[in-house]
Amino acid sequence: MPGQLYASFVRSPWAHAEIVSLDTEVAATMPGVRGVLSAKDVEAAGLGRISPLVIMKGSDGQPMHSSGMPVLASDRVRHVGEPVALVVADTLQQAMNAAEQVVVDYRSLPCVTDLQAAIDENAPQVHTNVPHNIAMDWAMGDSAALNEVFRQAHHVEEIVLSDPMLTGSPMEPRAALAHYDASLDRYTLVASTQGVKTVQQVLANQVFHIAPEKIRVMTPHVGGGFGLKSQTYPEHAALLLASRLVGAPVQWTATRLECFLTDTHGRNTHLKGAMAFDREGNILGLKADVLCGIGAYTSGYIAVVSTMNIYNCLSSVYRVPAVSMRSRLVHTHVMSGGPYRGAGRPEAIYLVERLMDEAAHALGVCRLELRRRNFVPATAMPYPAANGLTYDSGEFEAVMNKAVALADWQGFEKRRAIAANQGLLRGIGVCSFLEVAGGILEEPADIRVMEDGRVALHLGAQGMGQGVQDIYPKLVADKLGIPLSSIVLVTGDSDQVPGIVSTVASRTTMMAGTATVMACDEVIRRGKLCAAHWLEASVEDLTYAAGRFTIVGTDQTMSLTEVAQRLRHSADLPEHLPHSLDNVTVFKAPSLNFPNGCHVSEVEIDPMTGTVRFIQHTAVDDVGVMLNPQRVEGQIMGGVVQG
Repeated sequence: MPGQLYASFVRSPWAHAEIVSLDTEVAATMPGVRGVLSAKDVEAAGLGRISPLVIMKGSDGQPMHSSGMPVLASDRVRHVGEPVALVVADTLQQAMNAAEQVVVDYRSLPCVTDLQAAIDENAPQVHTNVPHNIAMDWAMGDSAALNEVFRQAHHVEEIVLSDPMLTGSPMEPRAALAHYDASLDRYTLVASTQGVKTVQQVLANQVFHIAPEKIRVMTPHVGGGFGLKSQTYPEHAALLLASRLVGAPVQWTATRLECFLTDTHGRNTHLKGAMAFDREGNILGLKADVLCGIGAYTSGYIAVVSTMNIYNCLSSVYRVPAVSMRSRLVHTHVMSGGPYRGAGRPEAIYLVERLMDEAAHALGVCRLELRRRNFVPATAMPYPAANGLTYDSGEFEAVMNKAVALADWQGFEKRRAIAANQGLLRGIGVCSFLEVAGGILEEPADIRVMEDGRVALHLGAQGMGQGVQDIYPKLVADKLGIPLSSIVLVTGDSDQVPGIVSTVASRTTMMAGTATVMACDEVIRRGKLCAAHWLEASVEDLTYAAGRFTIVGTDQTMSLTEVAQRLRHSADLPEHLPHSLDNVTVFKAPSLNFPNGCHVSEVEIDPMTGTVRFIQHTAVDDVGVMLNPQRVEGQIMGGVVQG
């Protein structure tokens, strides 16, 4: 933008420390510097903190602890990389040079990063008002009844697992351009987000305490998100405030180091599980006790990620009569946790499948056979699972059979023997899974038929590499029978899109896609009413195809474009006719959905060097209707590679 300035953040080198003093005097006088912001400026502006989007209640009925993320830390820092100041200058290099001259006097404090250590009675406290660093202790299921089931079981398999913390690390880092227009008293934030409306609402309602329409959030094509870009970050608010104070647009792009330190992390769970079996190897029940690392501050959707997302998948593809789970959300001195590819579901499947493998070994049963004994059969659909959900469909055994056949499971022992003769170890693993998807069961689609024949589709669904620019226009073109080139897709602008939900929760194609089809149906319904009036026919005598309304058995037709044009220029329409084809249609899903699959992986290890060689990975996924098979394949391959 004309007059654009550049920002560099001053970040804490300590995981836990008191800020004794912060001196910006030297930095403020350096060449090109236009301003230096600290917590004092944030407080003077009356900015609030960034709180979670979802706050659940624990087993004690009390709401989850939520301190909120500060825009800039004031008296204490709670993780390495937490921002304490912001320098704005004419060039990025000048901003970075000045940031190095901001003098912060820290008094280091004890810190804790291990989940089990964090809940110890004598552990350093991340927040003084959160005993044992447990933000919420949550449970679901009848644990008392399960205890009796386990007491009478023929065999109980127990396991303890750790799913380490990781970062999504998209090739395209977080970035933002902030601008405050004093003449309009309005902010504009162009940023890499997974949902402009969500970020707009958080910034307006929680941070700036202004009407949402006073902040415009825009997201162009910015590459991958993987969950971490669903969060509203302190940098967003700090940059907007900086733009207002310096009177110019301010741009910032995270360095790779900043990404590692300040993007919300994923996984970071400690899982204890137990599975009970009868003498025939049938599952009797499953118990899980999970520590979920949520970092220094409670963020966006972390409550759901750490509770229901795990619990809902514990039954997986198996007949499990009873399930219980306890989840403790644990603060540690690291950046906040958040959703990452699957967001709780992979953690559940990891636990269940490891239990199945260990139980098969203990019971002396083939891993595949134990799974076959316990799969929910296709004939049992719809199947009421122990978690309270009803699976609408699934052929779990057939999916596994296809996967192991493609992977040549039968020939593995021969391949293992060949490897052994070469001094190598070879292993093969199988994983069947079900991931409960489609959360947040409401999504709007805004469709507008223009006079020039184009159709504009406005969606809150934000593309993050899923191919929305291909999928949704094709849905409209196919449904309305008009050229794909006439479809205009509008996303990524809070001024122009409906709804308030981000591209999260493995839901977007199902929800936005269905809403789009329904909105097209409404266009056709309204168009038929109008065309019937102008063609002097009954609605029942009209058909619609290839963008035209036609009276059955005649050559009398009217195009969709003609209907739209006449509606815009017709006065005194009969009351029963709509005044426009444009509509906003909201799809309310009746239930969640249940994609499932089976993956088989084969690896080879050199015991002398520890080198692991990846041999092959076979994936069979039942995803339902594929709108774009090539995109689906890319999503699955990307998930396998990224983890």
